[in-house]
This record gives sequence, C-alpha cells and structure tokens, in this order.
Amino acid sequence: MAVRAVRGATQLETDSQEHMLERVAEMVRDVMASNGLAVADFISIVFTATSDLHAEFPAYVARRLGFDDVPLLCARELDIDGAMPRVVRMLAHIETELPRAQITHTYLHGAAALRRDLARVHAQPDE
Repeated sequence: MAVRAVRGATQLETDSQEHMLERVAEMVRDVMASNGLAVADFISIVFTATSDLHAEFPAYVARRLGFDDVPLLCARELDIDGAMPRVVRMLAHIETELPRAQITHTYLHGAAALRRDLARVHAQPDE
C-alpha cells in the first residue's frame, strides 16, 4: 500500500452555507469515486478557500460525510490579483494501490480551468 496525494478543486457561484455544503461534498465524493476510495483510505485532508468565502468551513462538510477520525485542516488560499474567485481546494493524503500516474485529480465547475494539465477533468453538464 502506497501513500499518495490527490487534489480537488471546485468553484462556488455564491458564498452561502448551503452552496458550500453542496459543492464541497460533490468534490470530496468525486475524488473518492474516481479513485475507488473509502473514508478509511484517507490519512489527512487540507482544504483551502479563497478570501471571498466566509459562509462555512470546508472541513465541516467532510465531517458530515463521515471523516470523523481523519485529521482535517482549513486554510486561506493566497490572495493573488486576478486569481479565480470563490474556489475551495483540497489536498488529501491517501493509502492506495494506485500508481501515481493513475490518481484522478478532480476539478469541478469553473475550477476545471485551473489544472487541465494535471487532472482528468470531470466536465459538468451546465458548463
């Protein structure tokens, strides 16, 4: 079993608690489904949010999904001029048999534009 890192990002349309809960849950579930992961496979997750998001902690969403004994951390993304607004990112450390080249990094909604070189982007029907 190897330790790997998997990334995810999503963009919110608005800064509301309900929307944060929806989009972050979607991102976490997609990372899990795309890589065949269960909660028990996660070692830790670091979430970042851009400075325009205040409605909820992204880690709270993971707790609601059952990540009760997984160390979680929220941090503020760097506030760079011209950066994409309303983005939540995650960096998860996992235990998996997948080789590094087969890890699927998930970028949803507007965040799909962030790392097309790295991710097998999951396009959304509304985009």
